[in-house]
Amino acid sequence: MRILGIDPGIAIVGFGFIDKQGSRLTPVQYGSIQTKAHTDPGERLKDVYESVVHLIDKYQPEALAIEKLFFNRNVTTAFTVAESRGVTILAAVQKGLTVAEYTPMQVKQAIVGYGKAEKKQVQEMTRMFLNLAQVPKPDDVADALAIAICHAHSSVLTEKINGVLKR
Repeated sequence: MRILGIDPGIAIVGFGFIDKQGSRLTPVQYGSIQTKAHTDPGERLKDVYESVVHLIDKYQPEALAIEKLFFNRNVTTAFTVAESRGVTILAAVQKGLTVAEYTPMQVKQAIVGYGKAEKKQVQEMTRMFLNLAQVPKPDDVADALAIAICHAHSSVLTEKINGVLKR
């Protein structure tokens, strides 16, 4: 299964594609979509949408895993992140992907085993899970890969539960 992990934003959208084969996770491609500052927000969202569509077409994932929005002290930032999430989810649904959403605490739990883990711990464990030479930069990229890994771990659990229930 190929999974696209997304860390949404308006200035920087982190993305990471991983392949899950059994219990093995392999990085496919990762990076960031960066929009131009001081540009109309609608244009920035269009850039995010078109870039996500292009990435989905190019790498053909089966699932999108995206960070759930949590309330931010900066309401303006929360709204723009929510809008970016919206166009990203729209692109995924239009392309027939299944969509899963995870809170930052769920991602930390899946990666480190502790829901209140520090960001550096999550990044290092992400690097180790994917056997990368270094933690991807910017942080949004490492976060996107962590979200994809979280989904891979969650899908393993779902498969186990479904296997038990089918017996």
